[in-house]
Formats: sequence, structure tokens, C-alpha cells
Amino acid sequence: MTGDVPPLVRSELLRLLLQIPLAGIVVADRAGVIRMANGEAEHLFGYAPGEMAGLPVDALVPEALAPGHAAHRGAFHHQPSRHPRGKGRELTGRRKDGSGVQVEIGLLPVEDGTGEFVLASIIDISERRQAEDRLRHSMADRLAFLALVGDLSATFVNLRPEAVDDAIVDALRRICETLDLDRAVIFLREPGADDFLPSYRWGRAGVQLTAGRLSTKEHFPWFHERLLRDKVVAYTRVDDIPEPVTVASIRRFGAQAGCSVPFSIDGEVAGVVAFASVRSERDWPEHLVERLRLVARVVANVIRRKQADEALATALAEVKRLSDRLGAENVYLRQEVSQALGTTLVVGQSPAIAEVLEQVRQVAATDSNVLLLGETGSGKELIATQVHELSPRHDRLMVRVNCAAIPAALIESELFGREKGAYTGALTRQTGRFELADHSTLFLDEIGDLPLDVQVKLLRVIEDRHVDRLGGNRPVKVDVRIIAATHRNLEEMVAQGTFREDLYYRLNVFPIRVPPLRERPDDIPILVWRFVEEFSKRFGKTIDSIAKDSMSALQQYAWPGNVRELRNVVERAMIVTKPGKLVIALPQPTGKAAASSGAHTLRDMEIAHVTQVLTATAWRIRGAGGAAERLGLKPSTLETRMAKLGIRRPAKI
Repeated sequence: MTGDVPPLVRSELLRLLLQIPLAGIVVADRAGVIRMANGEAEHLFGYAPGEMAGLPVDALVPEALAPGHAAHRGAFHHQPSRHPRGKGRELTGRRKDGSGVQVEIGLLPVEDGTGEFVLASIIDISERRQAEDRLRHSMADRLAFLALVGDLSATFVNLRPEAVDDAIVDALRRICETLDLDRAVIFLREPGADDFLPSYRWGRAGVQLTAGRLSTKEHFPWFHERLLRDKVVAYTRVDDIPEPVTVASIRRFGAQAGCSVPFSIDGEVAGVVAFASVRSERDWPEHLVERLRLVARVVANVIRRKQADEALATALAEVKRLSDRLGAENVYLRQEVSQALGTTLVVGQSPAIAEVLEQVRQVAATDSNVLLLGETGSGKELIATQVHELSPRHDRLMVRVNCAAIPAALIESELFGREKGAYTGALTRQTGRFELADHSTLFLDEIGDLPLDVQVKLLRVIEDRHVDRLGGNRPVKVDVRIIAATHRNLEEMVAQGTFREDLYYRLNVFPIRVPPLRERPDDIPILVWRFVEEFSKRFGKTIDSIAKDSMSALQQYAWPGNVRELRNVVERAMIVTKPGKLVIALPQPTGKAAASSGAHTLRDMEIAHVTQVLTATAWRIRGAGGAAERLGLKPSTLETRMAKLGIRRPAKI
């Protein structure tokens, strides 16, 4: 401490120093000249020892504040009672080098015989101000982030299910931009597995995003093991990670630092929100990790709701699908019953069909398995329905499965059912056809197309009378009667090893051969009229008679497509005819392939039909018995139609 100070001042100064340790002390006279400064004050303002004595007090004040400071100092000297002793004020001081410093100053007036002085205690509050600023900014940031999270949560409350995915990606964008992060990926846990796969991604422009099936178990094993234990995994630099596979994967995607936060749904780790810094390394302080945990909780709520919505939608769709399908089948079967001759579903009076119906009557009352053999389109499904309707199980709907129409990858779950999570995409439990047919009949059409691995499981169900759902661990008992059908030669398939012999014998308890239509020509007129009645109601056309030559030609045709082909021919004739008399043209295949497949366009069939009628009338269009009359058309209309279809009278006629 330097300068000549009166004894009274020196005494007061010592007392002040004891009361305010580590403070800078400056003594100034009434004229504003510094008479003394202690070492703390000299250090605070950047002066050498003894250098401050003799300087004006204004040297410690920024130039812009000097006038106000002088006025305040004068007021303090003239009316010290209005300024409580020692009361501190926060001001900006000026160091020797001209830089500013935040200080708190307490003033104490002192007077002795030599004059008036002011003792000033000066404390550096720069660090306190910085701490306060940091706290203020931190609180503002926290409040802003909480407001963001609240806004995101509110966004998802009334969001339509189809808009959730886009909203999740947009939420990742907003969070990353707020926290100055470069990339965010949400990994979801595979159902029934311990692996996580990326489901939602966002990255800044130019930032590489993960693509495809990126397994955490395979590519990030060091992370994976910790995430499964619900641990937050953060790294400031890639070199901090001790496991080489994880390091290689991180470097491949360009991350410099990252933090992965797991989240749980229903008490189980269900996913991970992974954040990354690509532009630079960075620390992950606890307050930032807490914010990311909050984000993960919001994501968990959104994912939980989305999964619940999807499960509900899938369940409702499945219920509707089964209801529509079973309802349609039920209506179809009831219509067949009401429209058939007597109480039978199968139309016909030929000896061949009579023999089949007798076999149906014999086996229907039993629970024995039935194997229906016959060509495509011969009516095997109607025979199966007849067996079911005459059986004790007729009060429940027969369940149908076309083994050739279901993809091989799905046939097992269709037959035996599956549990939720049995495989990727299995979001709900599916009831198999065997369970649907419990205490009823299951019709397995095209059994010859059943894959060998499914044949093994089908055999087990027949023998054990229970099914095991995919992904399940509890057998489900079923009481099902099986009717199988095929157009294939199963004995040859057994010899070739494409059909299991033991399954063949299990199904072939009571075989019934359904005759092709060419072996029952006497049934064709009955069938034709039955189809005419069906299409008359559908098309609103009344048919009084069928051309005799048409019926004769139908009975002489070989019908490679059997009853189904006959029905199609009648339907096509009903489309082009007018009410009254129906003329039915035989199929006119254009080649060997067409003959074998029966594939024709409606135009082709119309050309064939009109051409046949013209041929039958020797190409006479007008007059009684002419082609126009047979077709139910005006002669001019028929001629216009012939021109449009390109039908021309042969030169020799």
C-alpha cells in the first residue's frame, strides 16, 4: 500500500481491509485523485505497484461513463447521508490497457483534520457475471428445448396414423437443428429378436445416412450389448471405442462423436435413438444426455401408439377379410342349396354323376377323410360342399384353402396360424384355417401343389389332431374333417418323390372320382339351363328357349375345361344375346395353345359366336330363321356389327 494517508484514514482503512478480505482498496481525495491503492486494486486494474497513486479516479472509468461518474462522486461528497456507507454498486471499470472489467464498488466517506477522503472497496465480479450469464442462457436453452419437446408431443396427439412416419422424421430434424447435431437414426428392435434395425433417419445436407438392413448386433456389437441392458452409449471421439468392428462401422458412416439412447416399451428395450456429430468431435455433458433421454421417451410414446394403431388396423383388416370371405362363401353355398335340384348341390341325372352322389351319401355321415380326383373344372369343390352339407358338421361353414393359390412362403401360416412376431412383419396373431375349421370341414383344393415341408406338418396335424402356430410354443387342439382334391395323379407323384406316401394314404381313405363333362353329356342341358337362370338374374335378360342346334353342339363338344368352361360359354352367350331365344356358340380356339388354355378375349368369342350362327344359317341374315333373328338383333344392327368385327361372307357361299 502506497501514499501518504492521515492516521484516521489509515485506521479506517485497516478496519475495512479486515471486513472485506481479498478486495481492492482505493483511497481518493475530494478532488478525485487517488492517494493510495492496495495490491489487489493494482492487480485488478493492471498497474504496477505504486503506479496508481496520483492518478485521477476517472482513469479507472471508461471514457463514456466519466461524466456520470464525476457527478456521482460530487453528490457523494456533498450529501453522503443519502448514500449508505459501504453500499455496493455494479459498474464497468477500465484497466490500464483500456479493456473493461465488471466490478462491484462500495464507498465509505472519511474526514479528518487534513481533509475529506473516500475509501473504495472494489471486487472483480467478471466471473460471477459470466456464471450468471451462463446460467441464464442455460435456463433459456432448457426452456426452449422443453417447449420444443412439448410442441412435438402435442403434434403427435391428434396425428393421423398415415402421417406419423413423416412427422417422426421431421421431429428428428427439429431436435438435431436445435442441439446442433448432424444426424439422427431411430433403430427399432425386431419382434422376438435381440437385434435393432434402422427405421427412421434424418441427416443434414451432405451427411451420409445409413441404408438398408443395418443390424446393430452385426455392425455395432460394442453398442449393441450395452443398449440391450438399457444403457446410454456416448463417445467423444471414435478412438475411445475399444472394439474394432464398431469402430470400422462408425468410420464408414463418417461420425466423429455420437450418443445412443435406448427406450423401452412395456418394460422391454424396444428401440434406440442414435445421434451423431459428423462435422467435429464433441462432448456429451449430463444435461445434454438428459435432453436426449427426454427425446427418447417421446419417441417411445409415439412408437407405442403407432404400433398399437397398426396392430388394431391389422386386426380389423384381418377380421374384415375373414368375415367378407367366409360371408361370401356362405352366401354362395346357400344360393347353391336354394337353386339346386331338390336338396342337392350337384346338378345332373347321368349314371356317372348318380354314382358320385351315391358315394357322397355313403361317406357324408362319417368323419373319414375324402380324396376327390378329377380334371380341372369338373366340379370337385361342389362335391366337397355336398359332402359337408350332408354331414353332421353342416351347421358350421366349410373352410376352403386353394393350396395352389397361396405363395409357398405363406401357406404354412395360412394353414396353421402364427403368433405375433413369428417373423418380420407379423404384427398380430393370425388364426390358421385349421383353427377356423374346428368342428367343421376343411377343403384342401389342389392338394398336389402343397410343398413337401408343409406336407410333413399336415401329416402331423392329421395324426396328432393339434396344430402348432408359427412362433408359438403351445399346441392347439382341433377337430377337423379333411376333404382334399386334386387334378394331379398323386400315385405318380408319390413314385417321383414329390408327394409323401404316408400323407397320400392318410388322405385317400375314401376316394371319389369326379367324371369329366364329356362322360356325362346327358347332364349338359340341365347344366346349361341352370347357368341361364343364374345369368338371367344377373344381366336382367329373360330367355324363353335355347336353339336346338346349339344344345346339340354343346353335347357333342369334348369340353376340356369341363363344367367351368361350359359356364363361361353360357355367360359369354348371355352377354351378347337379347331376351328371347338363346344361341350358344362353341369355343373356337385359334391354335393349340389357345385350345389347351381356353384363353380368349370377349371380342374373339363374339366373332366366333356370330360366325357360327351365320354358318348355321348359310350366311342368311334376314328373314325367318335368319342369323339376325337367331341372335335377337335387327338385320341392320347385325350387318353393322359384322363390319366392326371384320366378319365377311366367304367367297364360295
